[in-house]
Amino acid sequence: MKEYQVIFINKKQKNEIGILDSSFWEKANCLTDFSSPWNSDPVLKIEFRALWDQENFYFNFRVFDRNVYTDQKDNSVDSICNSDRVELFFRSNDQLDPYYCLEIDPSTRLLDFIARPNKVFDYDWKWPENHIKLESSEDEVSFTVAGAISIASLEKLDLIHNNTIETGVYRAKFSKDENGNYDPTWISWVNPNTAEPNFHIASSFGKFVLMK
Repeated sequence: MKEYQVIFINKKQKNEIGILDSSFWEKANCLTDFSSPWNSDPVLKIEFRALWDQENFYFNFRVFDRNVYTDQKDNSVDSICNSDRVELFFRSNDQLDPYYCLEIDPSTRLLDFIARPNKVFDYDWKWPENHIKLESSEDEVSFTVAGAISIASLEKLDLIHNNTIETGVYRAKFSKDENGNYDPTWISWVNPNTAEPNFHIASSFGKFVLMK
């Protein structure tokens, strides 16, 4: 499995610097090896970073794309699913029974749900209240989505084993076709080696190793 090392930081650093501040992420490893195995078009650059301390797991997606699409008709599941977004999936075992999905658009609308094999989704489930915080920003060339997830919630959901979190890291990019419809390009850190796009499969996950 692919591995990404999550650097440990002193909690004092978080208290002094916000999670959207670039200086907060100076110690983090930068993950950039994203691809779309089902589309031959070049993938716009994505930088993913993560850190952790005694209380939180922090993550940051910087997506070098300003031509993003968000369906703003409402805050429904369908609306978020039809929008550009970044995604983190966490699994408690390699049978995907269960796994937990966080899908976040550039304005930090969150679709959080529990899932089980064969794409059995429970959209009524929510991440433990007050245990996830999201922020976003944009500049001339990119948008950024960052967040803090409590270690307590990850442990409660049985997602940390031997200082490792088995994680999928993804992006959905929507582009307008010749008929004016928006179609997704599915982008993943790990190539799941499937004929059709599918993130909801064990082979799309890698390992986040929490370093000391």
